[in-house]
Amino acid sequence: MKKGLILLGVISGGLVIVFFWVGNNLDGLVKNAIETYGSQMTGTKVRVDSVSIRPTKGVGIVRGLVVGNPPGFKTPYALRVGEIFLSLDVGSVARRVILIRDISVSSPDLLYEKANGTTNFDVLERRIAQHAPSSSGHATKQENGKKLIVGRLVIRNAKVRVSASFMKGRTISLGLPDIVLRNIGKSEGGVPPGELGRKVGDALKQKLERTVNFGALARSMGDSLNKATNAMKGFFGQ
Repeated sequence: MKKGLILLGVISGGLVIVFFWVGNNLDGLVKNAIETYGSQMTGTKVRVDSVSIRPTKGVGIVRGLVVGNPPGFKTPYALRVGEIFLSLDVGSVARRVILIRDISVSSPDLLYEKANGTTNFDVLERRIAQHAPSSSGHATKQENGKKLIVGRLVIRNAKVRVSASFMKGRTISLGLPDIVLRNIGKSEGGVPPGELGRKVGDALKQKLERTVNFGALARSMGDSLNKATNAMKGFFGQ
């Protein structure tokens, strides 16, 4: 999961773009924009159950966001989020730096799978990087574009389910403590949406690395298998 939740941060940043691009249109247009932009960004199927936008109040809610897995992975999806709530300062939309008061991500469910020497989130990260270039290579474009400051970003009730080829289709579920980040981009005077995603991913990386370790998991399962094999041999007097 080294940088897996970079995806979640980039989606949050992408949601902001969609919000002020088409926020004055119908909810269906916003839903279509998120699915289209998200699918292009990840190279997988992205779908949303429903969208509710209140542009005059600066509030948007996305429910049932699902990001599919790249080819080669067996789990049904990479990321599913029950609800994303976004609140921004409407008056800042016309300015160069948009102030987002709050992004709340509720009940994200991540299926973290390793296969063929890589993980589904590693693949998604590489694809996202192609659509969210580093600031060093695109400084002029980013200086002239919209930037974001996020007052608070909360990820609550997160769950990670881990799978790998050596687990033979089994998964292990792990809960994550709620995560709160404040004043993202404030010290820089605002950051582009892609950079917002990277900042969120970097902040979450340490927590995730402490939670999921495929090497330790493989050793643990190997030890359990050896113990079970020895017990069976003893039962049959071998």
